[in-house]
Amino acid sequence: ASVLFLRTCLVLLAMPIYLLSFLGIWQPFCKKVFFPFFLEKLFTIHERKAKKHKQELFHNLPDFKSPSGELKLLEIGTGCGVNFQFYPPGCKVTCTDINPNFQQALSRSIKKNQHIHYERFLVAAGEDLHQVPSGSVDAVVCTLVLCSAHNVNGILKEALRVLRPGGAFYFLEHVAADHSSWKYFWQQVCYPTWKLVFDGCCLTRELWKNLERAGFSELRLQHVSIALPWTPIRPHIMGYAVK
Repeated sequence: ASVLFLRTCLVLLAMPIYLLSFLGIWQPFCKKVFFPFFLEKLFTIHERKAKKHKQELFHNLPDFKSPSGELKLLEIGTGCGVNFQFYPPGCKVTCTDINPNFQQALSRSIKKNQHIHYERFLVAAGEDLHQVPSGSVDAVVCTLVLCSAHNVNGILKEALRVLRPGGAFYFLEHVAADHSSWKYFWQQVCYPTWKLVFDGCCLTRELWKNLERAGFSELRLQHVSIALPWTPIRPHIMGYAVK
């Protein structure tokens, strides 16, 4: 009852956005203007909080170079390109995102990270990477993407397909808090409005279960806490899975 009451209060506060959504105005505006702008600002804060975790996460990327010595990396949902700084020098990066409106911010990130070799940008959903040949990349990276994916299992299936045997899928995602915690209570309260405002972002997904069932031969996963003030997305999972 408390959750429903507080959800209703939040809906009333966000009523103008719900009205714009009903009129079909909010979604196009969100995808083209609001979400790219907001995400770039949020990632600036998130990067400060998550930097040590990402340094730990990506430190062994060079271990997955191909026998030729190259490291071909595909990033799903590249967004603003905030992960580039953590990639090893000479890494060949293919970027994908379903939203083409990130490309301006992405260009700025490419200029700041000359140590990587940027190959191309594909406008594609993570569930359909048909433009990428099977077994053609050494690593796939997916950070803060699965929360808003229409088909999480479809993305993991595509990641397995495009990876060469022995390649790795790297992830860092916010997830549902423990069900007995106040964090989960507030995630439940914020869920409908948060999902509308932030382009489909779901607060209560238990993504570690999808990864456990995905069919990787090895899974290294840990639960971590990344504090973002005044947001319900503190609980995260991070790690990598080997094909």
